Amino acid sequence: MTGLALDSTQLDRYSRHIILDEVGPAGQQALLSGSALVVGAGGLGSPVVQYLAAAGVGRIGIVDDDEVERSNLQRQIVHADADVGRPKAESAAEYVRDLNPDVDVEPHETRLHAANAEELIAGYDVVVDASDNFGTRYLVNDVARLTETPVAHGSIYKFEGQATTLVPEGPCYRCLFPEAPEPGEIPDCASTGVLGVLPGTVGCVQATEAVKLLLDAGEVLDGRLLFYDAMDMTFETVPYRRNPDCPVCGDDPIDSIEGIDYEHGCGVTAD
Repeated sequence: MTGLALDSTQLDRYSRHIILDEVGPAGQQALLSGSALVVGAGGLGSPVVQYLAAAGVGRIGIVDDDEVERSNLQRQIVHADADVGRPKAESAAEYVRDLNPDVDVEPHETRLHAANAEELIAGYDVVVDASDNFGTRYLVNDVARLTETPVAHGSIYKFEGQATTLVPEGPCYRCLFPEAPEPGEIPDCASTGVLGVLPGTVGCVQATEAVKLLLDAGEVLDGRLLFYDAMDMTFETVPYRRNPDCPVCGDDPIDSIEGIDYEHGCGVTAD
């Protein structure tokens, strides 16, 4: 593959990528030929969508069933005041269209659920889990493992964030967190608050991991959980391993998500 596949406008737009030995014309073409599904167009999804679009990821899907609220604007930076009341997926998609005409953006104005997850996830090269609830996180993990799709995961809480990357041959989210917390045990940002710039940092980590996956370059956070504390400005990584007893990626893994209740507990019961 050579730079001849890029036109003069693209050579200009992506010039700072192209001069990197680790990316080059072939790497930029890989990004333009690649696809990513962003689950959630909120605090984490906003910087992910921005940077994947700017990087020239050729096809970006955005899954979100929510509408923009004014209280979102303190951190969900792809949306503007004029977007209040609009579907987040469409508002984010419009941002992408304005930013980069090379990107084919596909808004999915729906909630990711057991009935549509496999079809959506299987259609993309990489998934970025920017969701805000445990049911969706476990659903993304399980379906991505079944479809052998890598996941760049992130989560935030008040002043802290976490990120990890789940690849088909590595440990999965259930190895890290075998059980979901009880409903209400971990409050959401609506009740506890969240530092507005926090999801920008964590979302940028997720976008970086997604780009590296599409480039097949560098070392991703496979088997490593990154902790970020914005108040102390510290980063720490903690290793974790595949659990042979994990019901999703262990020695006797599931072959479908049938029967898993992602609304209540997300547990996998033995046959």
